[in-house]
Amino acid sequence: MKKFLLYIIGTFNLFLGVSQETKSNEQEYKAIDSLYREDQFYVGVTYNILLNKPDKVDQSGFSVGLHLGFTRDMPINKRRNVAFGLGLGYSLNVYNQNLFIGEEEETESSVFTSLEGEDFDTNRITTHLVEAPLEFRWRTSVPETHKFYRIYTGFRIGYLYHFKSNFKGSNLQIKQTKVNELNRWRFGATFTFGWNTFNFHFYYSLNALFDDNAVLEGESIGLNPAKVGLIFYIL
Repeated sequence: MKKFLLYIIGTFNLFLGVSQETKSNEQEYKAIDSLYREDQFYVGVTYNILLNKPDKVDQSGFSVGLHLGFTRDMPINKRRNVAFGLGLGYSLNVYNQNLFIGEEEETESSVFTSLEGEDFDTNRITTHLVEAPLEFRWRTSVPETHKFYRIYTGFRIGYLYHFKSNFKGSNLQIKQTKVNELNRWRFGATFTFGWNTFNFHFYYSLNALFDDNAVLEGESIGLNPAKVGLIFYIL
């Protein structure tokens, strides 16, 4: 009888423990389901293209970009697979091309010249930007896994806080950082789609890199940057 009572008590305790564990798991699942957010940190690598160029301006070599930042994910439905994203990031961009940017010594105004047909080692534009992405997000996410399809589209506002043009010839190097003709406020449209780790990212600048005062042989220089590459999300 004593052994039977001990068996009953032990069975009851085991059942109670399993029941509490199941209840705890359900509560944990509900907590995750009601609070989880996706893709809040990003790192991207792109190939940079200059569009709307003057006839005598061409890209040469490989132009790359590195982009990283944080986007606050804000779900707007119960399933949490539709959301808005608002964030802050940093963007480094390199453009290898043949547009020489110099400066007149007397007036300190910018001089723009095409290096078409000229021999040179390096002619590169480098930009550093602070950016604020705003996205509309759709995905097939669930709380249990980070592997899902995603489509994000949006708008990106940036401020170009540092610019450098670097020309290097056989016996000459000229660096230019002060260019009054720059459009430092940058506005662009973005589109990202993919699954799990690999996501294709596209960016197109809605305004030109230079304003109407930047002219090459009577033609407005303009230059609208576009970017194509991969973006990786964390958390």
